[in-house]
Amino acid sequence: MTHKGMAVKGILMTHVHRAVSDDQQRDCHEGILMAHKGTAKSHTKVSDSTMELIPGLPDDLGLECLIRTPHEHFSSVSSVCRRWKSEIQLPEFWIHRKLAGLSQRVVVMLQARVNPTHIITGPKGTSRKFSINPVYRLTICEPETGKWSELPPVPGYSEGLPMFCQLAGVGLNLVVMGGWNPVTWQVSNAVFVYDFVSATWRRGADMPGGPRSFFACASDFDRTVFVAGGHDNEKNALRSTLVYDVTKDEWIQLADMAMDRDECNGVFYAGKFHVIGGYNTEMQGQFSTSAEAFDVATWQWDHEMQNDFLETSTCPSTCVDGGDGKLYMCRSNDVVARKSSTWQAVAELPAEVRSSTTYMTTWQDKMLVIGSPRFGEAHKAYVLNLKDYTWAKIEMPEEYTGHVQSGCWLDI
Repeated sequence: MTHKGMAVKGILMTHVHRAVSDDQQRDCHEGILMAHKGTAKSHTKVSDSTMELIPGLPDDLGLECLIRTPHEHFSSVSSVCRRWKSEIQLPEFWIHRKLAGLSQRVVVMLQARVNPTHIITGPKGTSRKFSINPVYRLTICEPETGKWSELPPVPGYSEGLPMFCQLAGVGLNLVVMGGWNPVTWQVSNAVFVYDFVSATWRRGADMPGGPRSFFACASDFDRTVFVAGGHDNEKNALRSTLVYDVTKDEWIQLADMAMDRDECNGVFYAGKFHVIGGYNTEMQGQFSTSAEAFDVATWQWDHEMQNDFLETSTCPSTCVDGGDGKLYMCRSNDVVARKSSTWQAVAELPAEVRSSTTYMTTWQDKMLVIGSPRFGEAHKAYVLNLKDYTWAKIEMPEEYTGHVQSGCWLDI
């Protein structure tokens, strides 16, 4: 058996015991061994679409084995034979995986790499590890298991990703766009797409319309990413809007927003792309309380802008869709929720993330909050249960305690 065959066999064996009875487990063992004996004989031999998923087993049982594959091993499993690859690429495969409760929720973040050689003594003898010029990489957190890992580097960025680039999860893909070159600080319009099934990067079509920094960005989680606002190289706030079709690798120019918005936040909520807060060129740093929404059903902006959407002038970077009909964000020492037209405090932030809350995201009645107790100190992670508003701390290995600039979540 080849090394790849042995690895894939181990992956499936680990998870098949959860799916089947003792007799079926024995059949699965035999079927998988038969499949990989054939793979070992010839690297060029592939299974025909009419063959069984796993020789000697009914296809429904073979499928039960495949849907239990951890996301980080899909590239190995899909490369074994054409039948497995084609099965994994079917939309029905992922529907089955989710309905069975086997999909994995992962949070991908643009996070500074911790350099343990840079240590200074902080207040009361505390040690801080920092970098004057932080190097950013893509890290993955699986909140439900507590597992942390790192994605392969983006092609051409082995020494660190562009600062302030934006991330969006679209189906089984991660989209990375924009940011500043970490060496030259030049604005990048480059787009890269990571396929979680093949574990490979590809270059997407560049973002059109000239340099754009600090723009709003949000995904419909299906196939498109919306981009709005930000500023150009002259620090002029923008009102232009774009949408990127990941499947077609095409950009479409949308109608402009009602106002220029720099450092605004994008949230896909209730079937609309909401662009929240920000400020125009003349009001540098003085955030607006307003928001406007692009309706994907009508493919146009709502006629009326919501002028007091935030109630108070603040940076809306932590505003997220809770998936429960509410929007959530951090305000002062609290997590606040908005339903209808008012915001209400629902939970007090833990002290360890209260001083500098850098990232929030939600999924299925849970909210991940990452921040630090004081500027320059190691970041901590907590999960808020949105049903009873109780907190649980997630342990972070030291190498994953760096500052988080942006992120997104995917259901794989």
